[in-house]
Amino acid sequence: MLDTVPDGLGDVLALVDGLDDALTHGLARLDEERAGALEELAAAFAGSPLADRVTDSVGKIIAGTVTDEHLIALAGARAALLGAAHDALLASVDTAFGRSRAAWTVTPAVADTGQLLAGSRSWLRELAISGWRGVDHELAAAGAQSVQALLADPAQRRLAVLLDGFAGELRAAAPVATLDRVPVRRWADLWTRALLLSQDGFPGYEATPVTGRLLYLGVDLHEHPTVFRAQAHAVLETGDEVRVVRTSVAAAKVDTITGPSAWRMLSGFPFFRAMVAEHRTVEVDGMLLTPAGDLIWDEARATPGEAADPFTTARVRLAGATLPPVPPLDRHPAAIAVPVLLEGGLDVAVDHDRLPAAGPLTPALADAASACLGLLRWDGGRWSVQPLAVQAIVKKKAVVAHAGDWANGPTDAKAAKAEAVAGTAVDVLRERAGRLLRK
Repeated sequence: MLDTVPDGLGDVLALVDGLDDALTHGLARLDEERAGALEELAAAFAGSPLADRVTDSVGKIIAGTVTDEHLIALAGARAALLGAAHDALLASVDTAFGRSRAAWTVTPAVADTGQLLAGSRSWLRELAISGWRGVDHELAAAGAQSVQALLADPAQRRLAVLLDGFAGELRAAAPVATLDRVPVRRWADLWTRALLLSQDGFPGYEATPVTGRLLYLGVDLHEHPTVFRAQAHAVLETGDEVRVVRTSVAAAKVDTITGPSAWRMLSGFPFFRAMVAEHRTVEVDGMLLTPAGDLIWDEARATPGEAADPFTTARVRLAGATLPPVPPLDRHPAAIAVPVLLEGGLDVAVDHDRLPAAGPLTPALADAASACLGLLRWDGGRWSVQPLAVQAIVKKKAVVAHAGDWANGPTDAKAAKAEAVAGTAVDVLRERAGRLLRK
C-alpha cells in the first residue's frame, strides 16, 4: 500500500503548485496563465463550503483588488487542499500498518487577540502582492516591528516565532529576484500558516492533566542555529488506555554549538535526558496533554522508573496503541511523522538527511539495519523512514544505536573527546551569560 499513490493526489498538488507559482511572481502581476491557475483552484471548490468565498476572492484578485479577506480565502483553500492530501496519505499508512487513530472532535476555545495581529496581516499582504520574486531588503525587514510586538505576548509566541523565522529566510535571500531557485512550496507553506494564525480569534485548544506510565520509543532531534530541540516519541499507558504521544524540551543556543555538545543546553531537564539516554520509563503525574497528543514536559511531574528496551516496547505496545488525531492546521503532507517499527525486509528509503549530528546514528548503520524504529514520512513524492534507532550487524557483531544515546554525553571515545573540547565553549558562554545577567 505504501507503493500506491492515493487517487487524485497529483491533481490536488497541481492545484497547489498553480497557486504557489502565482504567489512567487506576485498577485499584482498575474498574467493569463497564472490567472487561469487561480480560476482552476476556484473551480475545484465548487460544491464545497468554501465555494462562494474562494470564487469571489479569486475573481477580485484577478481584477486587481487584493484585500485581507481575499487572501485568507486563498490561504484557507490552500490549507484545505494540502489537508485533503495529508488525510489520504495518512489513511494509507494507518491501513497498511493496521493502526487505529483517534478522531479530532475538539471544541476550540477562541481567544481575544486584540489589535496585535493587524501588523502581521499587513506584512503578509504586501508579500503576496509583491510575490517572492519581488522581495527586497526593505520588504523583508518590514515585518520586524510586528514580530517584536507579538514576542511580547506569550499567547502569540507561536505566530511570532514563525514570522521571525520566515522573515529571517527572506532577509537572507534578498533580493530574491537574483536567486536561481526559490523555495516555492516552503515559503508558501510558511505564508499560509502565518496568515491563518494571524486571524482574530484563531481557535486554541485546552490541555488536560494525565497520570500514567511513559515508555520511550525514540527521539527526533531538531538542530537549528539558535535552537536545539529534542522531541521524544513514546507510548503512554493510562489505566486501560494506551496511546502514542510526543513530548519535547528545547533551549536557545548560538550557532557555534553543534553536534553532541548541544545536549548540554538541556541540562535543566535531567529526567528527560535520563529517559532518552538510559531508555527509562517515566511515571507522569498530572502532566498536561494536548488534544493533538503532545505531552507538555514538566520535570516536577516526572519520576524516572526502570529501563525498558524501546524495540521491545515497539514490538509489544506500538501496534495496539491509539495514534493521536491531527489538528486542522497541521494537516499537511510534510508534517506526517508516524512512529513505526520496520523489520523483516520491508523496503523503504532511508532519509539520511534527517540523521542527527548529536547522536551515534550514521548513514552506514541505517543502511545496514535489520530492524529500524523510526518515523515514516512523505517527502518528494515517496515514503521514507527517518531512523530513531537501529539494530544491525557490523563486522559480525550485533550493534544497537539510538539517536538519543548521547543525551548524557557521547559513549564513543572519539566523539567524547571532541565533545569535551566543544563543551568547554558551552560552559564559557553560559558563565559569561550568567555574569551579564548578574550585572
